[in-house]
Amino acid sequence: MTGTVYTLEVNPQIPERLAQLEDLANNLWYSWDRPTQGLFASLSHPLWKATNHNPKAFLKRADQKRLEATAENPVFIGALNRVASAFETYHETPAMAHVHGHPFKPDDLIAYFCAEFGFHESLPIYSGGLGILAGDHCKAASDMGLPFIGIGLLYRQGYFQQTLTADGHQQATYNDSDFDDLPISPVLNGEGNEVLVPVEFPGRIVQAKLWEVKVGHVRLILLDTWLPQNSDQDREITHRLYGGDKNTRIEQEILLGVGGARALAALGLKPTVWHVNEGHAAFLILERIRSLVKGGLPYAAALEAVASNVVFTTHTPVPAGHDHFPEEMMRHYFSGWCHDLGMSCEQLMALGAEPGKTDFNMTSLALRGSRHHNGVSRIHGDVSADICRYLWPQIQPAENPMDYVTNGVHLPTFLAQEWSETFERYLGIGWQERQTEPANWHGINLIPDTTFWSIRQQLKSKLLKLVRERIREQHLRNQGSPAHLDRLLKYADPDNPNILTIGFARRFATYKRAALLFQDPTWLREIITQANRPVLFLFAGKAHPADHPGQEIIRKIAQMARLPEFEGRILLVEGYDLHLSRSLVAGVDVWLNNPIYPLEASGTSGMKAAMNGALNLSVLDGWWGEGYDDTGEALNGWAIKPAPAHLTETQRDDEEARTLYEILQDQVIPTYYRTGPMGYSPEWVAMSKASIATISPRFNVIRMVSEYVKKFYAPAAAHGRRYYSENFATARQVADWKARVRAAWPGVRLHRLDSPERRLKFGGSVRIELAVQLNGLSPEDVTIEALFGRPGRKAGMAASATTRSPATASTSNGESLATLALTPELCGKLEYRIRIFPTNASLIHKFETGLMVWL
Repeated sequence: MTGTVYTLEVNPQIPERLAQLEDLANNLWYSWDRPTQGLFASLSHPLWKATNHNPKAFLKRADQKRLEATAENPVFIGALNRVASAFETYHETPAMAHVHGHPFKPDDLIAYFCAEFGFHESLPIYSGGLGILAGDHCKAASDMGLPFIGIGLLYRQGYFQQTLTADGHQQATYNDSDFDDLPISPVLNGEGNEVLVPVEFPGRIVQAKLWEVKVGHVRLILLDTWLPQNSDQDREITHRLYGGDKNTRIEQEILLGVGGARALAALGLKPTVWHVNEGHAAFLILERIRSLVKGGLPYAAALEAVASNVVFTTHTPVPAGHDHFPEEMMRHYFSGWCHDLGMSCEQLMALGAEPGKTDFNMTSLALRGSRHHNGVSRIHGDVSADICRYLWPQIQPAENPMDYVTNGVHLPTFLAQEWSETFERYLGIGWQERQTEPANWHGINLIPDTTFWSIRQQLKSKLLKLVRERIREQHLRNQGSPAHLDRLLKYADPDNPNILTIGFARRFATYKRAALLFQDPTWLREIITQANRPVLFLFAGKAHPADHPGQEIIRKIAQMARLPEFEGRILLVEGYDLHLSRSLVAGVDVWLNNPIYPLEASGTSGMKAAMNGALNLSVLDGWWGEGYDDTGEALNGWAIKPAPAHLTETQRDDEEARTLYEILQDQVIPTYYRTGPMGYSPEWVAMSKASIATISPRFNVIRMVSEYVKKFYAPAAAHGRRYYSENFATARQVADWKARVRAAWPGVRLHRLDSPERRLKFGGSVRIELAVQLNGLSPEDVTIEALFGRPGRKAGMAASATTRSPATASTSNGESLATLALTPELCGKLEYRIRIFPTNASLIHKFETGLMVWL
């Protein structure tokens, strides 16, 4: 038969009694509401799986007769009504709104910019941890009833789909999404027309269409350039997440920052807090400055006004990870902006300058254009303060404005459904509303061990079933034999899930050291091949297509998994996605993580595993540096202490691999298999309960977003109102003051006039007399401060007492005199140091100028 083949998709007509299903399918509330997911799945489990758990795609392909029959099914209609009622109630009163009240005014709005958002596999516009965190951030904002809107890009191709060859070669496949299948809708204006936003690029104007995603009661606005009025080149800007060359990258970031800011303006929205989540969106700072300068505000004052309510979060623990663009590229794209910004091109380049580099650094722009900055764990906050110290050159990293908020995860999304009924019984009704309260989790210990262990085994059984499906599919595609498949799946038995199962699933970046487990294969074989104490390792994850060392790690794992002694004991599962991720964190017994310290900014997968009762075995880096607890009656996991910094790379890996083997050999495996008469290890169950009880209240995203509200969002909104009020009077005053201080500061110095006392009786005071050259500044422009501390401590890091004094009378040679009277509160040997720094009551951080002189 020959001739043209035409395709046609026939969509069912949704019966009126099932119309609420369409409302549910168009709000990502379904991504964390399990009854909603169950409702769709009950209509057809095969179709639910085939559509990748996408309610909108599901309804487009459902069988008409099945829908009509379901519309007459009173049991289903009753379940639908209950879900629809819960949906309506949630939107009237978000789950946490009455628990976590917020300090915002009616006109406040938090605008959250990110290059990717990971809510659910049904909206593939994410690649990994940054996107999943952004999705969880939005979900928590919805739960808490915050005035919040997200801004991102709508990609036709999200991150690639992965398959693996028999020898572990990664194959990347990109597929265009069908926008009709996605839970998105075009943004329309008052006349019912689609909203387009113009963004200038060299020699052309690119139009971006706005789409909206509903995430509970939060809106997410996405920009899309795949439009007929744009050139083929410009359509490609939003074609692929992190795709294309350097030009595509800068165009994506201009669209996100500049276009995102204009999109909000086009919708009549005026955010009072602007959150730049990683540096990709930092160009919004230039767009906001341009808008203020166009209104008549001087550039310097516009920068201060804009920065006053910008929050910047960095997720990158190494300088090389920050986005940067060559100077000639920046001039190509932004030379026309300099006039609109009221500055020279040199001044523009200075906003993204980094000492010793010629490229324009997006992190530098984000930091200079914000006054609220944070890393994503305590360790990462310290690392970021050190990496970015060049922005505050005279301030020690421990005191510079870089703060931290440790990441968290959205508990309803990642906690397995199997726990819900048990938690409600033993933690009490409404336990999710109390999830940030440690006392709420004491009820975990009330769960009978047999019940607890049974749930853990159910979750592992579900995981092993999914792993078998994935392994069978990739094995058959690679033309493996049935006998070989039987050997591979020998230990992954859902009907007998008693084997100790250890998971490692994340991006295969070299610093994450997925292959550290194989540092000494002989020792590893001795540990995991004991007949009465078998161990199963599950590996999953992707390497960026351009990351060849990362792909080599995948091949190394595949190579080890093929060795006869490890066959079936080490499984490498392809196609890592959110669905597999949720199953892994819920079902494994141990979550393995061994990054190079201190390169793990935070990490969140271990949090998800811990909330489901898995035990973390991890290097003390990122979040685990705060989460590991060895003070309770039971440990909540195991810690690999980082090797000394002076070791070579090989020595470090050998040392930390040795620690890993010893923990597996002497603690993990014996504890798991130290079973009692009921067939499980009471010690293991106690640790598993401790994992849930200690990690859940501290590392959930409600706690995280609450910290953002307290530390950054509420202060930023208040600072913005102050800097913008009275025709930007505060912004103008601070800009003028900073210019005067920076001009005078090279000539500021101080010296001591008195002879230092060597001994003092407790309760006595030390009187210090100083002469200060202010170089034209007034005494009110500076603070002179003395810091006490124990010998050997860095000044300002752990001061036990401080005294401040403004400079007063002047001397004949133009110096000002200042006197400090200090009363130490400690006995023994003490050190004290004296410093002077600029002071202005309108500063947002007292050291934001980066200027300081020590005596």
